[in-house]
Amino acid sequence: MNRNHNEPMADVRDMYMAHAAMRREFGLLPQLVRDVAPGDTRRAEVVGAHADLMCLILHTHHEGEDLLLWPRLMERGGAEAAAIVPTMEAQHHAIEAAHAQVVALLPAFRTTARGGEALAAALDTLHAALIEHMDLEEREILPLAEKHVTAAEWKGLGEHGMRHAPKKVLPLAFGIAMYEGDPEVVKAVLAEAPLPARLIMPILAPRLYAAHAKRVHGTATPPRGTAPVR
Repeated sequence: MNRNHNEPMADVRDMYMAHAAMRREFGLLPQLVRDVAPGDTRRAEVVGAHADLMCLILHTHHEGEDLLLWPRLMERGGAEAAAIVPTMEAQHHAIEAAHAQVVALLPAFRTTARGGEALAAALDTLHAALIEHMDLEEREILPLAEKHVTAAEWKGLGEHGMRHAPKKVLPLAFGIAMYEGDPEVVKAVLAEAPLPARLIMPILAPRLYAAHAKRVHGTATPPRGTAPVR
């Protein structure tokens, strides 16, 4: 595929922001589930709905990579891409299997507040697979993307997630990401959004996440994830 080599290339900082959110929320979820008292269906619904939201965010995020990122890297990245992309794809399959197990267990947990240990164990498995994948992606894939994917193509990854997630969850999802996000990265992500979104989202999204976190985590400021050293 021919490209104009004067095109700006991908600014991958938003991926670190997305990963930080997933490290945090999926890291906290197993204990949240274990702390639900058997039969406490109100609390199970709060925790289960949060798990369902995070699973949706994860699925759309990885679907975008499968469709839009791996093929471009394989086409353009030569031996470097050929050495790592198949591992990324295999890890996605493992993550999807763990994700499917979580999603299968969630409905009964949300309605009965039972089966929490099986769900928590499935979330432990998913979290471990995610951490391994994201750490490797940050070391090996993001430097390749900076060299071989244009800024416009990279933007398409985010647009895929927005198209395939219910519109009503997008402000909260952005707040989840913003919680540990660099303000400059947040500004860059919003730079090409419509003016109302650029003005409203930096105010609305953190407020939505603070209220959501208070319900889910018992605090508007849950513990931050531990990101690998860049």
